[in-house]
Amino acid sequence: MEFQALSSSFRAPGVVGLSKATSYLQREVVAVSAAVHGRKTAGQICAKRPALHSSFLAKPLAARGPPPFAPLETNLKNVLSPKKGGFASPVCMAAAYDAEGASVPEIVKDTGAATESFVSKNPALVTGFFFFAWYFLNVIFNIMNKKLYNYFPYPYFVSAIHLGVGVAYCCISWLLGMPKRAPIDGELFKLLIPVSICHALGHVMTNVSFAAVAVSFTHTIKALEPFFNAAASQFILGQQIPVTLWLSLAPIVLGVSMASLTELSFNWKGFISAMTANVAFTYRNIYSKKAMTGMDSTNVYAYISIISLALCIPPAILIEGPKLMQSGFADAIAKVGISKFVSDLFWVGMFYHLYNQLANNTLERVAPLTHAVGNVLKRVFVIGFSIIVFGNKISTQTGIGTAVAIGGVALYSFIKAKLEEEKRAKAATS
Repeated sequence: MEFQALSSSFRAPGVVGLSKATSYLQREVVAVSAAVHGRKTAGQICAKRPALHSSFLAKPLAARGPPPFAPLETNLKNVLSPKKGGFASPVCMAAAYDAEGASVPEIVKDTGAATESFVSKNPALVTGFFFFAWYFLNVIFNIMNKKLYNYFPYPYFVSAIHLGVGVAYCCISWLLGMPKRAPIDGELFKLLIPVSICHALGHVMTNVSFAAVAVSFTHTIKALEPFFNAAASQFILGQQIPVTLWLSLAPIVLGVSMASLTELSFNWKGFISAMTANVAFTYRNIYSKKAMTGMDSTNVYAYISIISLALCIPPAILIEGPKLMQSGFADAIAKVGISKFVSDLFWVGMFYHLYNQLANNTLERVAPLTHAVGNVLKRVFVIGFSIIVFGNKISTQTGIGTAVAIGGVALYSFIKAKLEEEKRAKAATS
């Protein structure tokens, strides 16, 4: 009975303001319904909506009691409330979409519970993917790099290309904000200069060795790097190296010596270049410790690549430039075509940068022992795949020597990582 003869009640003097407020509330309720259900437009709902006026408007204010729209008003406030768990401004959204004649989008309620990502649910699987990608990119780089040298034997120029492609990749990543570029000051720049010099020298010498001898032999020689690291720590940094660590280096030296004596592709240029690379990377590790910074590894490696590229360009021009202009580029293009030549240069540089970046990212995800073991297995993969792909013939003594050297590296890495963990544990408890 209260919802009869409502037209006259809305014209009653003194209730015009309340009538307008009631009409506004009705429109808002319709808009909310459209937003929540998303099935009917506000016009369709209005066409089917009965009149919502009440005879209580004609009563004196004191006798009216609580208005019948109070529950609706309360619910509307709850809907419009920005509290966690409510809807985000559905009335405004519904009004805007309905006015344009478009369907109202579904509004998802935020439960406030953070959705657990795939990465956090499966850390072991993600770490395994990092190792797989690291190995895969490293193997592909070594194979493509050697194939490139088979028809374009210019390691100084190729080394600069490796770094140039990596620098371009870093600049594009910075422009896209993935990652955001970390600012560098003059002090950090000075600290990174010796690191970059050693990085550039080690990189170029490694490529000179790749171009001169078999990939497997270069990696066997580079297995001596732990020996140079231990020697530098003992005699340059003044750190005391345990006897067990020195003893673990013996199989490495023995294995490399056995492999070198009967290596069919042996030549002094390749051997000396690989040994020089070992020394350069050893000093790079020493200077890296002095240049320890709070900057993330991705940005640090990007800055090192930029400085190293600037250092590699002059020797590439001076040592190989004249010969490249005379016949180097022309011979390579004549052998494989310009498109394949340019493509090989680009992709070998991209794989070089990505595998180095993934090696740093993997180190951040795992313990030193796990990374050390992974690094040994990576070298085994590279040596094994290079022998298979290029069909390198190795003598029995070379095979045994390589296996002994790799085993020595594994033993050294295990002992060193254990000592590092014990040192960290003592530092944490003290």
